[in-house]
Amino acid sequence: MTELEFLPIILGGDITAYSLARSFFEEYGIKCIVISLSKNGFTSYSRFIENIIMPDMERRETFIKTLGDIVERYSEKKLILLACGDWYVRMIVENRDDLPENYIVPYIQKDLLDTLVLKDSFYKICERVGIPFPRTFVYDCKEPTPLELPFDYPVIAKPADSARYHYTAFDGKRKIYKAHSEQELTDILSKVSAGGYDGKFIIQNFIPGDDTNMRILTCYCDENSDVVFSAFGRVLLEEHGRLAVGNPVAIINDVDSDALEKAAAFLKHVGYTGFANFDIKYDARDGELKFFEINTRLGRSNFYITGSGFSAVKWIVDDLVYGRELVYTVADRKSLYTVVPRSVLFDYIKDAGTRSEIKELYRAKRVTNPIVYKKDKNLIHRLYYFLFTFRQMQTYYAGK
Repeated sequence: MTELEFLPIILGGDITAYSLARSFFEEYGIKCIVISLSKNGFTSYSRFIENIIMPDMERRETFIKTLGDIVERYSEKKLILLACGDWYVRMIVENRDDLPENYIVPYIQKDLLDTLVLKDSFYKICERVGIPFPRTFVYDCKEPTPLELPFDYPVIAKPADSARYHYTAFDGKRKIYKAHSEQELTDILSKVSAGGYDGKFIIQNFIPGDDTNMRILTCYCDENSDVVFSAFGRVLLEEHGRLAVGNPVAIINDVDSDALEKAAAFLKHVGYTGFANFDIKYDARDGELKFFEINTRLGRSNFYITGSGFSAVKWIVDDLVYGRELVYTVADRKSLYTVVPRSVLFDYIKDAGTRSEIKELYRAKRVTNPIVYKKDKNLIHRLYYFLFTFRQMQTYYAGK
């Protein structure tokens, strides 16, 4: 492994962490430290990951001590601290001042985080900047109000504060809900409130269309809040598991200057720095791209950037480690990112043009699966890939 003046410290244990670690390994030939709550097939058995298992990492005391212990081992290095979940971003941001100086924190300040992570606040900013978003009703679980929706059913319902929602546990918990009637929506909100969530819930007009109407946009902003890098993608398929629904599992890179222009205006308006990730959906009823939310970190499918030939992590290193000049770049090399088998894609995607595009990318060998990596020769990791694929097929075919 290569010895450099910096070392990535990644908090998480899912495919997000593995993708980030692989990106660092491909770009710099270094081994990352990944801190996970438990052992898992993605990060616990990899030749380029040192996996530290820390079950109480979500507790502030454990968080501070664990990161302090790492500094004692690597006191001469700059430590890039990266999060694989909204709750980890919040923990990093809220404890930024208590971390040793060795740590580089590539996230926005707490006051801006508090504004952006609440989806109702996000939509208010969208309205000011002139960015389309779904028609929305905000329901307060702490102080329930009548469900007088200004639109018809079906509706989509989701927590306004995903970090707070992460800590709740109850039967039937989902990341996103769909309700076809007021009674169904009332039942959902009652269950969520009884489960311990007392924040706001976002209820939105359902935008027709399957997963192929979804879009993803990732931007990196410099210290002046100017977008210096962007990667747009057309989603082909999303996760169908109840706690991961909405996460893209297949993306084709594309370029959309209108979406980038709107995102850049938003980011400049709020004074954003670092990586931001937008969830967007095309609304065929009016031909507009509707912005759903902003993630204040690299998302689960971050490898769609690296897989297309533009290393996501290089922007962080060039900017915050080496202070290099950042040259405006758009990821314009078309490629297919996927974590599901080819057969699943063709079973779900019916559009002839999209199917043809997928076939061409396979023929051109411009397809990347972040967990399929010839240079990671750990046998257990490879076996886990087959188990992961089997579970994926079970999930998708159970819904057919």
